[in-house]
Amino acid sequence: MDLGVISVRYARALLKSADELKLEDQVYKEMQTLSRSYIEVPELRFTIDNPMLSKDKKEKLLATACGDGICELTQKFIALVLKEDREKTLQFMAASYITLYRQQKNVIRGSLTTAAPVAQATEDKMRKMVEGKTHGTVEFNTEVDPNIIGGFILEYDTYRMDASVKTKLNKILTQLKK
Repeated sequence: MDLGVISVRYARALLKSADELKLEDQVYKEMQTLSRSYIEVPELRFTIDNPMLSKDKKEKLLATACGDGICELTQKFIALVLKEDREKTLQFMAASYITLYRQQKNVIRGSLTTAAPVAQATEDKMRKMVEGKTHGTVEFNTEVDPNIIGGFILEYDTYRMDASVKTKLNKILTQLKK
């Protein structure tokens, strides 16, 4: 069976169970933490994929990778995945859960890149503007990139507003070359 199909099926089942138990937000945070753990600690994948490591130790390791105080549903989910020998697809299951949750809750990811750090009030204003346009909740990531010289770059969904000084200077340079 296809890796994507398996991971989406497990993620859908987890989301449905989490919805019924009103734990979808907590499981979402735990799946984000698990997904981030796989990215930040590459050894986690090799350890979980190791057939010599007992399922009990894998379960404890995965529970730790999900963050502090994980809910019982996540613990049962991890146990089920290990019981069915699907631990190699757990990273994809977590990513699928995150995607399905965002679709269900209309959560949009956005980013704001500025040349210098901005005040929290400015970040909140940009977030509210995006939420007003998308009619959803926005997970906002703010980055500082001095290379843009000034202004900002706002991205969400498929939209990109580049009001950086660097881009404006490049446009002027392009026009001068013509």
